[in-house]
Amino acid sequence: MYRLHRQDDHDSHAHSPLAHKHDHCCAGSAVAADIKLAEASAHARLSRFRIEAMDCPTEQTLIQNKLAKLAGIEQLEFNLINRVLGVRHVLDSTAPIEQAIASLGMTAVDMDVDSAEPPIAAGPVSRWPLWVSGVMAVAAEVLHFSGHAPGWLIASVALVSIAMGGLGTYKKGWIALKHWNLNINALMSIAVTGAVLIGQWPEAAMVMFLFTVAELIEARSLARARDAIGGLMQLAPDLATVREADGQWREVAADAVVPGKIVRVRPGERIALDGEVISGQSTVDQAAITGESLPVEKALGDPVFAGTLNQVGSLDIRVTAAAGQSTLARIIQAVEQAQGAKAPTQRFVDQFSRVYTPLVFVLALAVALVPPLLGAAWFDWVYRALVLLVVACPCALVISTPVTLVSGLAAAARKGILVKGGAYLESGHRLRLIALDKTGTLTHGKPVQTDFEVLGSADATQAATVAASLAARSDHPVSKAIAQANRQGLAEVEQFQAMPGRGVRGEVAGQVYHLGNQRLAEELGGLSPAARQRLDALEREGKSAVVLLSGNAALALIAVADTLKDSSREAIAQLHAMGIQTLMLTGDNAHTAQAIAVQVGIDEARGNLLPADKLAAIEALESQGQSVGMVGDGINDAPALARASIGFAMGAAGSHTAIETADVALMDDDLRKLPTFIQLSRQTRAILIQNIGLALVVKAVFLAMTFAGMATLWMAVFADMGVSLLVVFNGLRLLRV
Repeated sequence: MYRLHRQDDHDSHAHSPLAHKHDHCCAGSAVAADIKLAEASAHARLSRFRIEAMDCPTEQTLIQNKLAKLAGIEQLEFNLINRVLGVRHVLDSTAPIEQAIASLGMTAVDMDVDSAEPPIAAGPVSRWPLWVSGVMAVAAEVLHFSGHAPGWLIASVALVSIAMGGLGTYKKGWIALKHWNLNINALMSIAVTGAVLIGQWPEAAMVMFLFTVAELIEARSLARARDAIGGLMQLAPDLATVREADGQWREVAADAVVPGKIVRVRPGERIALDGEVISGQSTVDQAAITGESLPVEKALGDPVFAGTLNQVGSLDIRVTAAAGQSTLARIIQAVEQAQGAKAPTQRFVDQFSRVYTPLVFVLALAVALVPPLLGAAWFDWVYRALVLLVVACPCALVISTPVTLVSGLAAAARKGILVKGGAYLESGHRLRLIALDKTGTLTHGKPVQTDFEVLGSADATQAATVAASLAARSDHPVSKAIAQANRQGLAEVEQFQAMPGRGVRGEVAGQVYHLGNQRLAEELGGLSPAARQRLDALEREGKSAVVLLSGNAALALIAVADTLKDSSREAIAQLHAMGIQTLMLTGDNAHTAQAIAVQVGIDEARGNLLPADKLAAIEALESQGQSVGMVGDGINDAPALARASIGFAMGAAGSHTAIETADVALMDDDLRKLPTFIQLSRQTRAILIQNIGLALVVKAVFLAMTFAGMATLWMAVFADMGVSLLVVFNGLRLLRV
């Protein structure tokens, strides 16, 4: 994203409500100017344009420089992979924007106006001019090396080759030069023209042909990254089978279905909209949304998501979100926004290229003029200057970063990990400590009965029935867990009474019973030393223990606990194997926190924490220079999530709030996605460093070879475009992770 009213770029997650976490505001020098800007921003609107010719930083720079001069433009958002330009402006119409882009030789289609119709696909491009160019370039080289062909014939053949393969490059180069932009097309046009002027006809033809072929291959490779994101959009079907008011089932466009409608999904069909099952049973493959490898059982009341595959049974679903507000639609929107957010490496590359290209261009001029003026041969040094012009373009550097990051974002999305910006994907490798909430993160967040121990000679069946009958009358989470565990054959309870802070009381079959905590049992005098010791042991295990009493006689001990997720231990072990420390931050008591930490293998646990305490803990860790990740539910832990270097929201599928607020959203409740993300981040970072290192080394080598008189024009083209292709293909490797 590029902001016209900012000097530097701090937009890696400007779309997020938590953007204040890393944003640094720039104070204006004039109050009046600030007031005008605020007034303009209040009335600004965002227009989105599809520009088919905009698929690399060359076109982005041209558009950026052109629109920067247009009054009324506030902000530009570039999505090169999808060829979409967002313009925030206060203009009455978009005509000036479209005209400015047209002056650059590109066509901007207003997506707001033409969104109902898909963009018209360009017809197949004829390749015969390129084949003719290649044949003629080879012919010019053969005639030149034969030593017998007249010069006019070699020149004629070379001109045909340049005309057939290079007119597009010359046109783009001329537009760039008119706007004082030294992009690859301008540099290549100057280099080829210079080669012609010094009589290097065969080499000029071969350079232009090789450049055109390399551009074609690069465009094909970029299309792979584009398809990786585009594939998400094809998951949800366009039609849905809807029950009409007359009871008949009809196929209608999914976009036209409103929440509350009933949709039927047959076996083998993809689900078109988010909803809730109201009839039927089936298994659903929801790997596209959550990344789960196994199908999930769906029955009455279970949520389903657009883009997932219904497998064996027919399902009737009540729609809960319109097509544009589905979980899948929000994922696609988040991924597209993430592509426009620049990561630190990309900002570095942009700054480097802004300095590098003009510097090498000036150096080329000096090489062409200074040595000859001092008596050296004009031909040799002008030729070396032309080679420098080809080397001057930082294409490999500029294109490698967005391709690598988009590939990583797509790979993460396929695994059910929604990353809200390239900055987070890249910086994940720095995490050395992960703080985790307990409830809903390490545990299921739903207490269940774990222990039922009869005391003395009490009847186990009768005790279980009485306990469940009393618990069923209470709304306390512990009572609900006990009632859920013994749902069969509940008895009638009379004279029921809730005893806040202690438990409940009631009569069953004329007998008075109490179900409550240790405090209540102590008051009634019903705890023996052995029972008291066992109660303490259960609570040290992190469980909530209650006692069933008849009169002052304890009949049974019952323990309830929030059970661990099966994936928690494995995830923590994987984090430790990666050299990452773990810390639990929970509002539960210290005994429970420590017990869960021991079971899972967490390094340190802190209990009795309020949200403000969790925030303070993260701030203290960050102040020590550590890069800290925080994992929570995306809502209750929002302050700590916002303060952490990266905030991870668990179980974000279906939760619009979590998708919109988290830096990284783990779409299901599988904590093992956390080490997967960190591993992917490390691989992304490694590939970025490989690409930058390769590009810089090749540039340095060719600069040295040029001054030594060892480099030729066609070698420079091979090196420049070859490295561009290598870094693109290297970045695409992330799609196979």
